[in-house]
Amino acid sequence: MPVKWSTGRRSGNVVDARGGGGMGMPIAGGGIGMAVLALVVYLLGGDPSVVTNIPTNQGAPANAPGPAQSGPPDEGSEFVRVVLGDTEDTWNEIFKKNGRDYPEPQLVLFTGAVRSGCGLAQSAMGPFYCPTDQRVYIDLDFYRQLRDKFGAGGDFAQAYVIAHEVGHHVQTVLGVSDQVRDAQQGAGRRGANALSVRMELQADCFAGVWANHADTARKVVEPGDIEEALNAASAIGDDKLQQATQGQVVPESFTHGSSAQRMGWFKRGYETGDPNTCDTFKQG
Repeated sequence: MPVKWSTGRRSGNVVDARGGGGMGMPIAGGGIGMAVLALVVYLLGGDPSVVTNIPTNQGAPANAPGPAQSGPPDEGSEFVRVVLGDTEDTWNEIFKKNGRDYPEPQLVLFTGAVRSGCGLAQSAMGPFYCPTDQRVYIDLDFYRQLRDKFGAGGDFAQAYVIAHEVGHHVQTVLGVSDQVRDAQQGAGRRGANALSVRMELQADCFAGVWANHADTARKVVEPGDIEEALNAASAIGDDKLQQATQGQVVPESFTHGSSAQRMGWFKRGYETGDPNTCDTFKQG
């Protein structure tokens, strides 16, 4: 783990479910099915029920991860604990200034597949946030894929991924997620996609807000770090993914935003450090 992260406060809200207790399960099969899922791998913040066809309102399964627990110490999990701790410090401070409490989310580390409050999710879907149980889920192998397949490596790029998913938790706490879901009901497919894009871009902006506060508090941003985060945001833009997998770009089918949009909103959050500048529903 890079030195700049080694001294950070470790969060107590990490559930290490890698390979244990029926919570982390190996993925069987491959071939065409996994190739189809490959596109979804990099769409951060996706709803696992879209791929698994399991309803998101079924509640947390009986064997869903419970209270936070510690697994064997290793560099990957320690890094996650530090970054999550940083996001907790950031959002606790921001919420406190606005006279509110911040209910901290749990982050579940898993391998292969996991049962969440949103259904069965596989590693091929990438990191995601489940509003039903208010947990972030990530298989650390995602970072290797992000680095090797999209050239978006580096510790700050990895931190951005976590901060983005925590941004979705902030949206849930603020009631934004419920408002958007209600609005999507009668918006048609194109309108629902447009609202999804704005949700994702706001989460990118919130990730930038975290980066600003983390740097102010602990000076964790080094030369090249913001470029790492911007590179990660760019690599998972809908336009780049569609061009790579379909050979064409269809803007009306975007669900996460273009590379330029994702980079722009992260940068806005980082430069201002103010979540009030992240209202993507009023701005372009």
